[in-house]
Amino acid sequence: MVRGIIKSGITEMSTIVGIIGLGIMGSAMSGNLLAAGFRVIGNDIDETRRDAFTAKGGIPADSPADVARQADRIILSLPSVAAFDQVISGEHGLASVAGDDLIIIETGTLPIDVKERGRDVLAAGGAVMLDCPLSGTGAQAVTRDLAVYASGSEPAYRRCVAIFEGFARAHYHVGPFGDGSKMKFVANHLVAIHNVAAAEAMVLGMKAGLDAELIYKVIGDGAGSSRMFEIRGPMMVENDYSEATMKVEVWQKDMSIIGNFAAALDCPTPLFAASGSIYNAAMAQGHARNDTAAVCAVMQEMARLDRTT
Repeated sequence: MVRGIIKSGITEMSTIVGIIGLGIMGSAMSGNLLAAGFRVIGNDIDETRRDAFTAKGGIPADSPADVARQADRIILSLPSVAAFDQVISGEHGLASVAGDDLIIIETGTLPIDVKERGRDVLAAGGAVMLDCPLSGTGAQAVTRDLAVYASGSEPAYRRCVAIFEGFARAHYHVGPFGDGSKMKFVANHLVAIHNVAAAEAMVLGMKAGLDAELIYKVIGDGAGSSRMFEIRGPMMVENDYSEATMKVEVWQKDMSIIGNFAAALDCPTPLFAASGSIYNAAMAQGHARNDTAAVCAVMQEMARLDRTT
């Protein structure tokens, strides 16, 4: 049961927010927060990303600790366990300056025990971490079409509502710490399957002689559509996956986490398991840095569908 959905009426709002990790998602979130009137303090190990963030009005920080000295609400948008551990516990990490007023909004897709470890380290200094994975692609993040699955301290969640509304279209408090990640695993389980299903259907139609753009237009307006068909269909129509909103190599990390999560519960996920081999094939065929819509290229190869003519 959803424990709370809060859209307005917060009692506290900070106009300063920090963000650590300025990749596809972090960059989009920071842009929307700036547009919403927030003063955004950002940090990333990549100089190019820091420069792009500064160019659009963000204030660069030298380290995670430097971000925490300037903002008491900080979003983490990190790609891996190693990056998470470094930001929390590394030299000039958040743990070195954690205090009672600090709230960390952890938005990544990571194993729950990893997030719990970071939460406990920060709690020793008085800070609070919320587990807040996001539903949506990088393209959706740009248009503020994200949903936040927040879990953990409900008072801390309420203190962050204005921030959520600055970069997302919806936010839900779903329960105790970790339940947000569980909800995200369920969501990404469906994303994995629906993305492959969209590709399979597109290739079936094209192999039958139907025009790709017409398939997208007609099927997208019917009962067979899905959010993945709508979002990734245009890339499949163009047969161009270079503008990645979720890279295949990054998605492999999510697939592994979800698979391990289901296995630990002894819960069968046969459709999810079947989709995994298609993403593996995408890696083998050189699509590691392409968008996950590239599974359409994999299905085309399997069907011997030549789209060059």
